[in-house]
Amino acid sequence: MKALITRKVGMTSLVSDTGVVTAVTLLSASPCVITQVKTIDTDGYQAVQIGTEVAKNASKPAQGHATKAGVAPSKITREIRVDEITEELTVGTELKADVFSVGDSVQVTGTSKGKGFAGTIKRHNFKRQRKTHGGKGDTRKPGSIGSMYPQRIFKGKRMAGRMGGDQVTVRGLKIELVDTELNVIAVSGAVPGPRKSIVLLKGTN
Repeated sequence: MKALITRKVGMTSLVSDTGVVTAVTLLSASPCVITQVKTIDTDGYQAVQIGTEVAKNASKPAQGHATKAGVAPSKITREIRVDEITEELTVGTELKADVFSVGDSVQVTGTSKGKGFAGTIKRHNFKRQRKTHGGKGDTRKPGSIGSMYPQRIFKGKRMAGRMGGDQVTVRGLKIELVDTELNVIAVSGAVPGPRKSIVLLKGTN
């Protein structure tokens, strides 16, 4: 299983031997520990729960969960579905940056930056109305939002509202650099979320 819980550090560029410049995102990959293995017999589905960063003030349920697994309470935990439970997927196994190799195809899941309350032009890429010939200053307003029947607004209507802060998964990325000493992984392209945010890195090979 190729998966790690990482933190986004920032973006930079890598220059190859042939002079090709690639924009990459640096991810801090602290060691992760398998805290639970779920099987079809016990839970109805197959999954592996991994955790990272030791929690200073863990709750009683979290402490009991960690004690049962024989590991320290994790500050951050994520669950990953797997097709099969292999021998190396056992509770207490440590996962480090070296589970990935340069050239691996990965997908990254994170929480996008929160933009606050936004209008329809910024949120949904609406066009503004004309400023001349009777515009009346309503150039950025959404215009008509309903009709006489059924006298209500359908759920999902594109309107102004909260923008960002959603779970986003970016696919088709590649591993460009793996530094096992610094526990840093460089992924091609951009990754959702602000700096220091939690990012789940999964292999798609």
